Amino acid sequence: MVNSAVMPPSASGARVLDGAAMRAAPSLREAQRFCARLAREHYENFPVASLLVPGRVRPAVQAIYAFARIADDFADEEAHDGRRLQRLDEWEGMLAGCFRGEAIHPVFVALRDAITRHDLPPQPFHDLLAAFRMDVSVHRYADFDALLGYCRLSADPVGRLVLHLAGVRDAERLRRSDSFCTALQLANHWQDVAIDVGRDRIYLPAADRERFGVGEDDLRARRPTDGFRALLAEMVGRTRALFEDARPLCDAVSGSLRLELRLTWLGGRRILDRIEAAGFDVFRRRPTLGAADAPLLLWKACRWTR
Repeated sequence: MVNSAVMPPSASGARVLDGAAMRAAPSLREAQRFCARLAREHYENFPVASLLVPGRVRPAVQAIYAFARIADDFADEEAHDGRRLQRLDEWEGMLAGCFRGEAIHPVFVALRDAITRHDLPPQPFHDLLAAFRMDVSVHRYADFDALLGYCRLSADPVGRLVLHLAGVRDAERLRRSDSFCTALQLANHWQDVAIDVGRDRIYLPAADRERFGVGEDDLRARRPTDGFRALLAEMVGRTRALFEDARPLCDAVSGSLRLELRLTWLGGRRILDRIEAAGFDVFRRRPTLGAADAPLLLWKACRWTR
């Protein structure tokens, strides 16, 4: 049996899918260790590495992240070129087996325990896989509603699973979670316009680009035209509205999750502030947060008012 815990993350899913990596399932402890390592090395806008995540749910959070991380690699990494949809189909088949209580890959061994322990529903996982399939075939969005539809699959399921782990089930808080996760996803798109164009992905909706006179050639040439700045300003404004709709959720949960959500909310808003401060020119320098932002965000989170 090959120890998956020492395999490169992007290869670990593929090797098991090819039937070459393992002849027997790892122990639960080995599987959880694998997911924890993956989370430490590859976390992106996800609270897997935070000390604020309670110990009782941390293995489940890391298993969810590992499931999504490897599936995302199938959709994006060059190693899977030509077999991306096949990989995702196989991953979904292993997910179905996991919900039946069958698991060999370390991610699904850990995920099976999380599903059993926390009664996790299957739909958010299937939605994430639908989003990764879109990443393979859809690189443009006709209008803002189409982009929101993508976020519903790519971002919102993560928030719903995190709230499920916290025992949150009511429709209102889940709705605000959707606004929260969509806002975070959009903020990430706006800060990464230049990076995404380099990958032939454009998340700025075509109808809005046409309305502001922003062509694909402008984006590829990294020209922050007046039209582009006005377009991005409108997108940032729409994203701020989603953050505002989500804000009450930060007061509607308890324990460490409340501080986690406040910090995440403040961090997402600060990215938008950085985009605005740069005059909406995200080509010259990618707006990011760094270690220097942490004390201010923590101070604001502690002084948070309802």
